[in-house]
Amino acid sequence: MRVFLAGGSGAIGARLVPDLVAAGHSVVALTRTADKQDAIRALGAEPAVADALDREAVIRAVTEARPDAVIHQLTAIPARLNMRRIGRDFELTNRLRTEGTDHLLEAARQAGARRVVAQSFAGWPYAREGGPVKDEDAPLATDPPPEMKGMLDAIKHLEAAVTGADLEGIVVRFGLFYGPGTSMARGASVAEDVRRRRFPLVGDAAGVWSFCHIADAASATVAALEGAAPGIYNVVDDAPAPVSEWLPELSRVMGAKPPMRVPAWVGRLAVGEHGVMMMTRIRGASNAKIKRDLGWAPAFPTWREGFARELSG
Repeated sequence: MRVFLAGGSGAIGARLVPDLVAAGHSVVALTRTADKQDAIRALGAEPAVADALDREAVIRAVTEARPDAVIHQLTAIPARLNMRRIGRDFELTNRLRTEGTDHLLEAARQAGARRVVAQSFAGWPYAREGGPVKDEDAPLATDPPPEMKGMLDAIKHLEAAVTGADLEGIVVRFGLFYGPGTSMARGASVAEDVRRRRFPLVGDAAGVWSFCHIADAASATVAALEGAAPGIYNVVDDAPAPVSEWLPELSRVMGAKPPMRVPAWVGRLAVGEHGVMMMTRIRGASNAKIKRDLGWAPAFPTWREGFARELSG
C-alpha cells in the first residue's frame, strides 16, 4: 500500500515510518521544513514539503504522491507545556486538527485514496462521570474548563470529519505518550519535573490516566491502517491508573523523592482548574475494542514495565 503520512518528522513518525516500511508499505512523509528531508529519507520514506495549513500545498503534495491511504499524525505540542497557558500552547495543534484535517481529507479525495487514519486523544476528553474507565461509545465531555474548550472542540471536529467522510475513516485515540522523543523520556520535561518534585499529587489524585508507549502507538496505527473497520479505537495500555498510583511509582523508578502532596486549592493557583481536573477527575480508557477487533496488543502491557524500561535510574 502507498501511504501519505502527515506528521512524519516527529516522535510518532520516527517510530511509525520504519514500522510501515517493515510491513511492506511505501511511505511519503510530510514535513513543513525542507531541512528535515534527509531525516525522513533515513527512516525509509520519501519526503514531501508543505505547510499543513496551506490548503493548495497540501492538495498538491498528496495528489503528487498518489497514495492509497493517508495517515494524519499532525500536532505541534511544545516540548514543555505551560499548564497555566495550555490553551495558548495548543492553538496551533487545534488548527492542525481542524483546518489541517479538512485539507488532508480534501486532498485524499482528490488523490483517490480510499482510507484515512487520524490521531486523536483518549487522555482526558471523556465525560467525567460514571465509571473510571471508558470505551469508545462513552460520551466525550461537554463542559471542559475554559482553557481546554478549544482543544476539545478541535478533537471533536477531527473525529466527526474523519468518521463522517466518504472514505474509510478511522480514528485512533492515543493515551498519554511516553518513551523516546516524548515529554516522558529520560531528560525530557515531564520526567525532569518528576525528578525535581515539581509534579505534585493534587487533592485526592484520583484522576485516572491511560498511557501509551510511543512504539505501541506506531504498531496500533499500522494495525488500524491494514485491518480496521471505519470507526474509533482507543490505543492505550492494559492498566488505566489513578495519579495517586502511577506518579509515586514513577518517582520511585526514577530514583527521585516521592512527589509532594498539595490540596486542590493550591493546585488550582499553580496549574488552573484544568490542571486540577487532570489530577483529580479525568477518566481512563479501555483498549478492549482494538484488541478484540484487530488482534492488537501493546508491547508494553502496563505503564509499570514501560516506566521501568524507559525511565529507570
